[in-house]
Amino acid sequence: MDEHTDSPLLLGEVEIRRVIELEAPFLPPAALVPGVPEELWHAHRDWLAPDFWDPESGRVMAAVQTWVLRSEGKTVLVDTGVGNGRDRPDAPHFAHLDTGFLARLAAAGVRPEDVDIVVNTHLHGDHVGWNTREQDGDWVPTFPNATYLMPAADHAHFGPRGADGESRDPVFTDSVAPVDRAGRTLLWSGFHRIDAQLTLEAAPGHTPGSSVLRLASGSDRAVFVGDLLHTPVQILEPAHSSCLCADPREAAETRVRILGRAADERELVVPAHFRGAGAAQVRRAGGRFAVSRWAA
Repeated sequence: MDEHTDSPLLLGEVEIRRVIELEAPFLPPAALVPGVPEELWHAHRDWLAPDFWDPESGRVMAAVQTWVLRSEGKTVLVDTGVGNGRDRPDAPHFAHLDTGFLARLAAAGVRPEDVDIVVNTHLHGDHVGWNTREQDGDWVPTFPNATYLMPAADHAHFGPRGADGESRDPVFTDSVAPVDRAGRTLLWSGFHRIDAQLTLEAAPGHTPGSSVLRLASGSDRAVFVGDLLHTPVQILEPAHSSCLCADPREAAETRVRILGRAADERELVVPAHFRGAGAAQVRRAGGRFAVSRWAA
């Protein structure tokens, strides 16, 4: 098994597999999650390090990854990472990458033409990059037969403005607009049912259109929370949003609501950027939450 491709996990009748695009140190804790006291990180060093925090470099550790779901005979991708060859002047650490992501996806048994649905939990550059790939100098959909589910609020927020009808966001230009032109985009708001086992629900704050994907199959439950959580410290301190959130207060309110339901209904919480086990079950701990167990 490729070290960037996990063995599958079965929840009810849905198979889940993780394909990692990259893993790297990110921001220092105080920069990523302002307001969380430094001593909290040290108090939980025994399990935060090394997967989620590197005390030596003083950086939060993060992964960029795609979740592959097989449900009711369809192949669903949840978020598509950064992508290769992107011009990212505002995010140089994501610029002009050359990773083996598509080969890793193939190792997980997924060819681009096999993908039926792409879910972008929101439209930040590390969640939509492999929506497209370069072909003969143009950006074209990587998954030509897929329907791309995108939050309408994010599409409006990052999309074209002004008389020329062009977006000023390079991420939108190379990773969203080509999908629109190919007629593969489906915009949704509020709630969207994918099939009997998978649904999308608005979870705003990180971006205007941020969303979560819920899985309910048999007695098993999971919630793919995108960037609602960047670090497990936000499970312990859910009132603290990341520096990347457009509306920190709304993001915190959404986080508490989603984690509360996850604890009450025993949903496996699957964030976009957790390394290690990648997912956890949570429990209530007073006015906060705690990890009750990590995914196998």
